[in-house]
Amino acid sequence: MSEQGGGMRRAGLGMMLAFWALLIGLGTWWFQGWFEARENPNAHLAESLDGGPLTLARNANGHFVATGRLNGEPVTMLLDTGATQVAVPADLAERLDLPLRGSASFSTANGRVRGHLTTLDEVRLGGLVARDVPGSVVPGLEGGTVLLGMSFLGRFELQMRGDTLTLRVPEKGKG
Repeated sequence: MSEQGGGMRRAGLGMMLAFWALLIGLGTWWFQGWFEARENPNAHLAESLDGGPLTLARNANGHFVATGRLNGEPVTMLLDTGATQVAVPADLAERLDLPLRGSASFSTANGRVRGHLTTLDEVRLGGLVARDVPGSVVPGLEGGTVLLGMSFLGRFELQMRGDTLTLRVPEKGKG
């Protein structure tokens, strides 16, 4: 009977360990999703193809971050109305095989840096698409996040209300 009792005890211990492993795994998965949603509440936009107005929510840090596409590749974008061009981290530009069209000096939050000019075949944010977008390849941009500057944003109407930013295709005959 003691062998049978020991086997039952081991089975019970195994089930308890499996329960805790499952609980910890599910908790980690849930917190990771919660954290990602706080950082990029607009991640779902990469799959949106509707060309209508696009409304973005601020993230937990007060920035407008969204998942878009550069030349078909999904990337995280930080909307930056203070940036003249779409700024691409150097490692991402290399992965996308972006053509370098000459060197230039750029002012960044970390000071002046040397980088390159480029042209992006296509920039997509939700259903909003722009082609032949002037860009820059900037070394030192952290985390692979693209700064979505005015070379893209300037092609659309922008309207900010509270914690949302709406982008839409301009009406013909305006401006």
